[in-house]
Amino acid sequence: MADIKVRIASRVAKELKDGDVVNLGIGLPTMVANYIPHGVDIVLQSENGFLGIGPAPEKGKEDVDLVNAGAQYVTVKTGASFFDSATSFGIIRGGHVDATVLGSLEVDRHGNLANWIVPGKMVPGMGGAMDLVSGAKKVIIAMQHTNKGVHKILDECTLPYTAIKVVDMIVTEMGVMEITPEGLVLKELHPEFTLDEIKAATGCELIISPDLKPMEEE
Repeated sequence: MADIKVRIASRVAKELKDGDVVNLGIGLPTMVANYIPHGVDIVLQSENGFLGIGPAPEKGKEDVDLVNAGAQYVTVKTGASFFDSATSFGIIRGGHVDATVLGSLEVDRHGNLANWIVPGKMVPGMGGAMDLVSGAKKVIIAMQHTNKGVHKILDECTLPYTAIKVVDMIVTEMGVMEITPEGLVLKELHPEFTLDEIKAATGCELIISPDLKPMEEE
């Protein structure tokens, strides 16, 4: 499981560009901060009010006053700034976030996202996801391809929407997919899997890019 998460997080990190302001969702997306490519300097933003998040702290060196919006311990870079949630959401809603990386319960070929509630079950809730997918310039979904074999990438989401037509890219342990006007396009396939396997694990038509290449490793 850990290796799968590292594979996903490290591949997502390659999408981030020098100078980007980036918001990472809770769970797997927070791991992306640990795999930013050498020479790429990004500014990580958190909904609870700061810019300039660094990598996760070493065990035993956590600062109890430094946590992200998911209540996970973080570090900060030199020059980090702190502010209230109103300012933080002003940054998000004002279109100043270049990319956001979020997990998902379901996502479909149209770019619709469902990641906040399973009716009848206790889940973390919406958080800042609705604002982030509306305000960020690029929305990347980082998640495992299925939920114990149950499709998470669908023709149409079955769970309540977070937002519609907002997702740009999906990165899973099996490959990298982009949402296009024509549908869901497979751009990269991890060498561990075949085309038949990723098609079987996907609950919608998967368009194979003519430029399909192996998914980049860490």
